[in-house]
Amino acid sequence: MTGRDPHPTAAPATAVVVGGGLAGVTSALRLADAGLDVTLLEGRPRLGGLAFSFRRGDLWVDNGQHVYLRCCTAYRWFLDRIEGTRLAPLQDRLDVPVLDVGRPGGPRLGRLRRTGLPVPLHLAQGLAGYPHLSLAEKAGVARAALALGRLDPADPALDTIDFATWLRRNGQSRRAVEALWDLVGVATLNARAPQASMALAAKVFRTGLLSDPGAADIGWAGVPLGELHDTLARKALESAGVSIGLRSKVSSLTRAEGGGWTVGADGGPLRADTVVLAVPQGQAHDLLPAGAIDNPGRLLELTDSPILNVHVVYDRTVLRRPFFAAIGSPVQWVFDRTESSGLQGGGQYLAVSQSAVQDEIDLPVAELRARYLPELERLLPAARGAGIRDFFVTRERTATFAPAPGVGRLRPGPGTRAPGIHLAGAWTATGWPATMEGAVRSGFAAADAALHALGRPHRHPLQEAA
Repeated sequence: MTGRDPHPTAAPATAVVVGGGLAGVTSALRLADAGLDVTLLEGRPRLGGLAFSFRRGDLWVDNGQHVYLRCCTAYRWFLDRIEGTRLAPLQDRLDVPVLDVGRPGGPRLGRLRRTGLPVPLHLAQGLAGYPHLSLAEKAGVARAALALGRLDPADPALDTIDFATWLRRNGQSRRAVEALWDLVGVATLNARAPQASMALAAKVFRTGLLSDPGAADIGWAGVPLGELHDTLARKALESAGVSIGLRSKVSSLTRAEGGGWTVGADGGPLRADTVVLAVPQGQAHDLLPAGAIDNPGRLLELTDSPILNVHVVYDRTVLRRPFFAAIGSPVQWVFDRTESSGLQGGGQYLAVSQSAVQDEIDLPVAELRARYLPELERLLPAARGAGIRDFFVTRERTATFAPAPGVGRLRPGPGTRAPGIHLAGAWTATGWPATMEGAVRSGFAAADAALHALGRPHRHPLQEAA
């Protein structure tokens, strides 16, 4: 599926997309499909941005565990566009095993799941049977969910308060925050409730839990992320006619004689009628011409939030489900990556995904090992006495922007005052937190803005996918 416009209305314009993450790949595909002559430049030797894979001996390792939800229509479009949907399947229905080891009696299993009933009844049965909350706490959660449903995430007032304040005002206990709201919120926002903008929290919970019965069904790659975001993405780009320049760092962006822009890059300058900067906010700040946006210093106020992944290869099977979440433990989410990693010789490979871990991101591997291996044994009795074939850590110190209250005023839209220059990246004003969905949506927005400025007819990709 190329989607290329079969009836271009003018001679091909030239476009340069700077950055080969999900935002850049999306923009390049959209622009090429609309008939533009597109070059994509990426400083790394691969595509995929911060959602990538690498080799560790015979093991394929994802730098972090990335999931998406059924409500992530943009990322699902992306998977379909690169012909990767079958490699990242969704659950039939939301089902999250939650292990609690914070109370006496050993690990206790609960499940967050839905039925096929309409919203909000689809979650009622699962909430009623969730053992990690009291009856009063469950009733309080139901009332808070109804209050969430009445909010508008685009209301600027919501961005001025933190999620914890709103939860407290709506009667949520500390236990309810730990066992439900932060269980979901930390993984999706990369921040705990006191550090999270209420506007972004409202977006996550309204869209994921209250928009459609199946909205929160979880999907994840059954292959290394690089097979999707690099190999298949590159194939789709090449099929669309996009020229790809890897190891090609962009150092300057200047006005070209006769109009357009000259992109200074490794390998020589390129001229473009339109440019999409799909790079981190600091790099965009350095490349943007003077006067391109109001108060460019706000881009530097968008601080980063880290994600840590702990990888453990056991000599035997210790987990008999694809993933679980934990409460009462430093461990947040654990995924079985055995099959996708290509692990040989038996055993099991688990990835422990830890968000909002500013206090752990720089700890030595030995200290992380001493912290997490005993916790995994508490959660998984089968891990007690199991041999450790490998233990290592991946760290993304700039994994996402910090979704703190007030962040909305710092996120620019796709347009700039410099004609022909557009911005993309999960840090732009997508209305979403820094997720794969937000990155792809930003790529849509930048490409659509570029095509509009060029006077090219185009259709929104989500309308095409519908």
